[in-house]
Amino acid sequence: MPTSVAFIGDYLPRKCGIATFTADLYKSYTTFYPESSAMVVSVNDVPEGYDYPEEVRYEFYQHDLNSYKKAAEFLNSMNTEVVCLQHEYGIYGGTAGNYILTLLRNLTMPVVTTFHTVLRNPDQDQLMVLKTIADLSARVVVMTEKGRQFLKDIYDVPEDKIDVIAHGIPDMPFVDPHFHKDRFGIEGKQVLLTFGLLSPNKGIENVIKALPRIVEKFPNTVYIVLGATHPNLVRDQGEVYRDSLKKLAADSGVQSNVLFFNQFVELDNLMEFLGAADIYITPYLNPAQITSGTLSYAFGCGKAVVSTPYWHAEELLADGRGVLVPFNDSEAVADAIISLMSDESLRHGMRKKAYLLGRSMIWERAMEHYVNAFIRARQQPIALPGSPLALLNGNGNGTYKLPPIRLDHLYRLTDSTGIIQHARYHLPHYEEGYCTDDNARALILTVMVEEAGQSDRKLAKLADNFAAFLNYAFIQGRSQFRNFMSYDRRWLEDIGSDDSTGRAIWALGSCVGRSSDKNLITWAMPMLHQALPTLVDLPSPRSWAFGILGACEYLKRFGNDRLVKTILQQLVDKMIVRYNDAKSRDWPWFEGYLTYDNAKLSHALICAGETLNDVKLTDMGVQTLNWLIGLQMTGNGVTTTGYFQPIGTNGFYVKGGERAYFDQQPIEAQGSVSACLAAYRVTREVIWLKRATKIFKWFTGHNDLGLSVYDPNTGGCRDGLHVDRVNQNQGAESTLAYLMALTELHLTQKQISDTEVANTALTLLV
Repeated sequence: MPTSVAFIGDYLPRKCGIATFTADLYKSYTTFYPESSAMVVSVNDVPEGYDYPEEVRYEFYQHDLNSYKKAAEFLNSMNTEVVCLQHEYGIYGGTAGNYILTLLRNLTMPVVTTFHTVLRNPDQDQLMVLKTIADLSARVVVMTEKGRQFLKDIYDVPEDKIDVIAHGIPDMPFVDPHFHKDRFGIEGKQVLLTFGLLSPNKGIENVIKALPRIVEKFPNTVYIVLGATHPNLVRDQGEVYRDSLKKLAADSGVQSNVLFFNQFVELDNLMEFLGAADIYITPYLNPAQITSGTLSYAFGCGKAVVSTPYWHAEELLADGRGVLVPFNDSEAVADAIISLMSDESLRHGMRKKAYLLGRSMIWERAMEHYVNAFIRARQQPIALPGSPLALLNGNGNGTYKLPPIRLDHLYRLTDSTGIIQHARYHLPHYEEGYCTDDNARALILTVMVEEAGQSDRKLAKLADNFAAFLNYAFIQGRSQFRNFMSYDRRWLEDIGSDDSTGRAIWALGSCVGRSSDKNLITWAMPMLHQALPTLVDLPSPRSWAFGILGACEYLKRFGNDRLVKTILQQLVDKMIVRYNDAKSRDWPWFEGYLTYDNAKLSHALICAGETLNDVKLTDMGVQTLNWLIGLQMTGNGVTTTGYFQPIGTNGFYVKGGERAYFDQQPIEAQGSVSACLAAYRVTREVIWLKRATKIFKWFTGHNDLGLSVYDPNTGGCRDGLHVDRVNQNQGAESTLAYLMALTELHLTQKQISDTEVANTALTLLV
């Protein structure tokens, strides 16, 4: 369910049927789904625009191409989740309205487009524009089955992309027409009604020509012609058409039987007119009308309808739900109306059939279908033209150069206390404070960056901040860590999660094993000695894995520390027991589910096997990692084809169930990169290095959406990949995940380079 939707089209007070539809659509959405925010982006046909209501947040001019691009930029910046576009030829600028393509091509969220006109014989430009709009839309909506057929057969739109949603109508009670007639001074009259913007293609003259016969039979008949003349017609010709209708009525002797209401009616007023009508008439002259909002309104309100057989009327009025008469045949119109007026049971039976079917067309039902379309649109991955995903699906096998390590966003998120855990866009969100998890990760990163040769005084000061945070988080006597701290430096819990203690120990071990700062090493050692034994009694496999990684880092420097080696072995034994209890032939894993930071479990065993010189342990780590990565790579998962597709957090993956594909988190990419590099280090199999690189590219756009999660403008990493977009917030966990993965790849690259240099020197020496 989207939390923010933008409706694009023209909008009231502009006098246009699409404007009325867009307004009804917006109002229905906000009425029936108030928990989701919505706004309107309106296209203007005049440069000065209109006096819009407050829901119209942005407007652009029909003939200004640049304004279409600006409108897209506005929607992207508003973090809109779904766009609902109303398409009609004539309301957008360019040849066949092709300016709208500029807007669509620049959007970063899925689009659901409603086609109000689908031509059976489009010219080349009309065909191209509609097909391109359909290509750029995640879902397309038409209001009739004939519209669906045209989209499939003429425009080559895939059937599974099309939704048929009837034109929405107000939920009006089934009332006796006499109830509303006194409102217009027509008590006791038989009322015929046509409404909508007046233009010559409406065929109203044929009803007026039929009136003399009708009035002769039923003298108390009045024909109400409701609606303003179309603004374009008024601009070009004035009221010539309306005046010609008035003259025809006078010449036919029925002037007193025809009432013209020259007004663009609001919904409440329209309902009163419809309520007063006995028979509704749509005498249109052109069969090529795929949708008629006026017909939908009258039909759904339970009116007996007489209509010419244009496409929408043929479909809606079938099976005795209305009467169809030939085009341009006033005699047939007179026959149909006289028949309905003469047979009250026939007329009321027709009304009842229309009203009952109309219950499925009321706005509440229509909006349910639209929301389902919005949801389905968000579930469809978007591969934007020219995106890394599109390139990857082509010949994306070129050489790859690692980006440089940039710490701009790390500095932005960090203050004198530590790193702020969350961000709103790229700005630190102070209200949500700090956590040990992120400060532990940040401390590990600073040690790795130092090892990569990019250390300076500024970075060393940052490392001290992160270490000081862990120092304060440590609970003497409990040998564990608190986790969450408010921005005003108050701890929000007595003791933190098992994972936060495990990550803190991992950070302490990294300080001992990797850092060149003797003071940092001296600080970290005693705290690790106190905290490490507590992990043995904790129930979380991930806390064991973090502790194993910390112990392995520590033992790089002090490999003969018997206490640390003993506890490392105890933690490994617990992992093996967990694996043997949970594994099966088709599920070689430590648990009956895959949740978050999954690769750390395999990574821990690979590192422990390397540290303890235990080949069986290493093999278990590599084999479980191979299974895990195979699940999360598209294409043939056992090779490096495809791209990384981590287990989603919106449901995870329970054994025997359906895996979640979204929301995808940067921490999964980082953990998988790190584990693959560990597998490469112990096996020297190049496939693991290729996998690590392929997985890292998830950050830069080789993913389901073809969108970069890393932001090169800020140096930060966005918080995840949703089903339809990137989460624009750039918090600590995500940014640290990107930087840790990148730095570890740089370190591996450096080690490979150093090895190659050494091997070359040895060869020359020999």
